[in-house]
Amino acid sequence: MEARERLIVSTQELLRERGYVGTSPKAIQQHAEAGQGSMYHHFTGKAELARVALQRTAAAERERAETLLGGPGSALDRLTGYLRREREVLRGCPIGRHAQDPDVVADPSLRAPLAETFGWLRERLAGIVAEGVASGELRAGVDPDAVASAVVATVQGGYVLARSAGSPEPFTAATEGAVQLLTALRR
Repeated sequence: MEARERLIVSTQELLRERGYVGTSPKAIQQHAEAGQGSMYHHFTGKAELARVALQRTAAAERERAETLLGGPGSALDRLTGYLRREREVLRGCPIGRHAQDPDVVADPSLRAPLAETFGWLRERLAGIVAEGVASGELRAGVDPDAVASAVVATVQGGYVLARSAGSPEPFTAATEGAVQLLTALRR
């Protein structure tokens, strides 16, 4: 793997483990086994490298979600599949955890991959709910945008509950609760 790629992958890993402030250029260089000259040859600094790493993480998360959301099955099957997807719950959401980082939120270029990913996810989920309503699978009158926002909030809140408890159980309880609520919307 060339130095640029090692720097990006190392930054992705360190951001997830330590957050933006806790990820120093020196830590990135050591983790990537790349020198300072190599880092600054490919990137203007930590902020640009972090932006590229966050964009890459966001794209991977959208791809993982789309595998389930764009797959076969009814609207309810795909929504349930997304909620029950295997995750590293105790590590937190690879994207959502950065929304708690004041330095990321304060920088529009660092915040953009988060906003884009959550915007895409809410829109994608709302589209599936709308499909379910249109096909008669889900009750008429269901607000696709509200349901999509509730699903995203449940998953993100589930991560917070699980991490604070030191156990994946609260995450599972939250997502199973969402599955039950979605199932209650069946026509």
